[in-house]
Amino acid sequence: MQRDRVDIISKVPAITLGFWIIKILATTLGETGGDSVSMSWLGETTPEAGAGGLNGYLVGSAMFGVALIVLVWLQVRARSLNSWLYWATIVASTTFGTTLADFCTRSLGIGYPGGSLLLLATVLLSLFAWHRSVGTVNVNTITTAKAEAFYWMTITFSQTLGTALGDWASDDFSEGGWGLGYGGAALLFGSALAVLAILYFTTKVNRVILFWAAFILTRPLGATVGDFLDKPIDKGGLALSRPIASLVLAVAIVALILLLPQRPGGHPGGTEART
Repeated sequence: MQRDRVDIISKVPAITLGFWIIKILATTLGETGGDSVSMSWLGETTPEAGAGGLNGYLVGSAMFGVALIVLVWLQVRARSLNSWLYWATIVASTTFGTTLADFCTRSLGIGYPGGSLLLLATVLLSLFAWHRSVGTVNVNTITTAKAEAFYWMTITFSQTLGTALGDWASDDFSEGGWGLGYGGAALLFGSALAVLAILYFTTKVNRVILFWAAFILTRPLGATVGDFLDKPIDKGGLALSRPIASLVLAVAIVALILLLPQRPGGHPGGTEART
């Protein structure tokens, strides 16, 4: 029985420095990849947007949503850690989060404050339902398909929330943002992550809370870096090709998966297993 629990939990990688590096790159890829589909290929930011009766953000969300559902299904069915499958699912969740957040904040007309509050509510509700159903939201205690389903649902909502927060912080005041620009927003979220790291190494603040806070904050950091790479120069970006930037990021992720150790996460019977 104990052996079965180890097999199941091993589907989630250990939370190491390498994990966070790949996670940030994956969220950046989610931004450039999502924008490549919804903005560049489906033309959502062009004058012809919506001319065919289709919303590029919604169509992009549907495309990435189907890929995400398939990958989550494969991940749940897997019996051990498959690094390629795990990170492919993370990338699918972050690209889906990019297009869905843009749809919520732009197409629904509720703006960044409304969209961020709506998406924050989905994250909190997902965590609440997960805790009520399983008794914990600790990623080191995922021993059932139900817990893993909640895990991926919460991750997807957090990716979507992070996209909205990144856009809200970086966009100009005229567009309803905080006006920090891409560099300022990246510095803000990077500093917040640094504070969480300090709390982790110097205090006994609940590790589960710190994990989810960091997981959410890596997404707006990746979103602002992704926007910095592909947005026009007059908007504060580098105007790089979105598909090319996405390809470079994908190659970097593949290289890191090959180079960095990808070991299974902790045993559910370890310390701090319940929170």
